Amino acid sequence: MARRSDHSREELREMAITAAEQIVVEQGYEGLSARKVATAIGYTVGTLYLVFENLDDLILHINARTLDRLHAHMNESQLHCGDASDCLLQLGQVYIRFADEDPHRWAMVFEHRFSEDQVVPVWFQEKIARMFALVEKGLEPLAEQHTRDEITQASRALWGGVHGICILALAGNLGVAGVDSVQDLTKTLITNYLKGFTNN
Repeated sequence: MARRSDHSREELREMAITAAEQIVVEQGYEGLSARKVATAIGYTVGTLYLVFENLDDLILHINARTLDRLHAHMNESQLHCGDASDCLLQLGQVYIRFADEDPHRWAMVFEHRFSEDQVVPVWFQEKIARMFALVEKGLEPLAEQHTRDEITQASRALWGGVHGICILALAGNLGVAGVDSVQDLTKTLITNYLKGFTNN
């Protein structure tokens, strides 16, 4: 077992997050435990908790990395898209593709339930907010008759629908709804939502 002085606090933090991510990728977030992470990096659980407050704190940092990657993909999709509707369709397709390619880490962001005394820090909330900001930015050119609050609400409603499609797809339940293509369903949702949004 490695001694505590073998690595700095920052090195331990990086090692733990990387090891935890690998466990989640291979076993799903249900398979993650402090003991598994500590074993993977060659330290005790007690040492792990010198770096993180608890397992929820570690999961917050894993989720933060996942959100950073997702935001980077979403942001990149906006660099060369066409009109506003095309840009929003690109965002939806990127989101669906990301969830499909990295299902366990994506699921942990939205499905893990933190303990009641775990406070979600502002820096983490800001990572979620900036993704919604991309959707709001995409809606703005189509929303001349809408207020800022209406645009904000619309971004949440639209993305809630895309997120629901993700959940159905990853659970293998799209067939129950009589749908074959997750991308086609996403396009239908966004296209029809935008028709209603721009006509109101």
